[in-house]
Amino acid sequence: MSDSQLAGRRAFLKQAAVAGVAAPFFVRNLISAPPSNTVRLGSFGGAGMAFVTLDMLATHPSIKLGCVADVDSARLDPLKAKYPGVKIYQDWREMLQKEHRNLDAVCVGTPDHMHAPIAMSSMALKLPVYGQKPLAHDIFEVRKLTEMARKKKLVTQMGIQIHSRSEYKTAVQLVQTGAIGKIQEVHSWSSKKWGDMDPVPDRTDPIPSTLNWDMWIGAGPMRPFLRGYYHPANWRKRIDFGTATFGDMGCHIYDPVFGALQLTAPLTVRSEGPAPGPRNWSINAIVHYTFPATPFTEGKTVKVTWYDGDAKPPQEVQALIGERKLPDQGSIFIGTKGVMLLEHIGKPILLPEKQFAGFVMPQIESVSHYHQFVDAVMGKGKTSAGFDYAGPLTEAVLLGPLATRFPNTTLAWNARKMKFDHADANQYVRRRYRQGWEVKGLS
Repeated sequence: MSDSQLAGRRAFLKQAAVAGVAAPFFVRNLISAPPSNTVRLGSFGGAGMAFVTLDMLATHPSIKLGCVADVDSARLDPLKAKYPGVKIYQDWREMLQKEHRNLDAVCVGTPDHMHAPIAMSSMALKLPVYGQKPLAHDIFEVRKLTEMARKKKLVTQMGIQIHSRSEYKTAVQLVQTGAIGKIQEVHSWSSKKWGDMDPVPDRTDPIPSTLNWDMWIGAGPMRPFLRGYYHPANWRKRIDFGTATFGDMGCHIYDPVFGALQLTAPLTVRSEGPAPGPRNWSINAIVHYTFPATPFTEGKTVKVTWYDGDAKPPQEVQALIGERKLPDQGSIFIGTKGVMLLEHIGKPILLPEKQFAGFVMPQIESVSHYHQFVDAVMGKGKTSAGFDYAGPLTEAVLLGPLATRFPNTTLAWNARKMKFDHADANQYVRRRYRQGWEVKGLS
């Protein structure tokens, strides 16, 4: 990168960091005010889950997709076919600099390591953010995004769309109305295997002409391009770019656990699975959490355990669901008066079946998680998974992958200080950004 490019990048990031003070929301809209029934959307990412996100948001009648930034032009054919008039950028910073006055909201669907830099830069410009899960790559980033959203009083939503569906909403109500009594413990799992126990291949592949590899790496540490190893999908396995199976699915599967029990920050976290390698996350995680008690739990603390890959809840827990096959993903809530099996994604089942044979399930309708965000941007209601909720949830989830670095070690967590009682663990709470990619408030 040339000195002039580096200076330009730093100048923009500095401008973005202070723009929220220099140009409050009403001034920005006066400069380039949209029609009252239109929300002009910009998307960071235009393929994969990013395309799904922008496409679902665009089903709202008031959304108009204006611009998209994506580092790989080879993956944008579906976007161009469905949205032929959209402006396309390869550099997200250039799009934000040129288009922020023409936008009313943005969505972030990049790999995990770029969630925070993009979301923070957007919020500094007073833009509401729909951010994919996990909210960020590291705990420090999550905390700062949550604080920024609160400070700027911005509409936000994390992409845990099942949160707004009847299945999870019903599960939350069942727990909170005492259908299975006070909750003693919860076991959650996913059979996905976003990890890799093999060493990084010792080779370098040619970078495709359609891909800006420097832009893809972004705030992460530079390394050689390996075809199919990072981009477009396997980055979840890599420590510097993804957050393992837990980061991918934990924000979904822990959502009804966290919401139903009204959990706060965990007190301790302990991994009993394999440790990750130098560059790649492990698989078959087993992570035990201890949370403070809540009005919906039994005892002074409540235990929540996560399993992924081939790891599953112990047989005595699986026995509680009888002859039923354990779903590939889900949770078992163990209460003082019964058990609830909640498949991801399925209707909650109360057990033993004979005990709940005459039980009348509450009738709760699903709502569109995406439309809820758009409506809130328009001043019509609120989001249910804004960063005030999604932030603490994500912080708890991200403690899991971090704990796998220290197998069979109980880590006490001080959420207020964002510190462990273990000096070596504290270095992983906050990462350092690559030179030239610093963002005020994050780096």
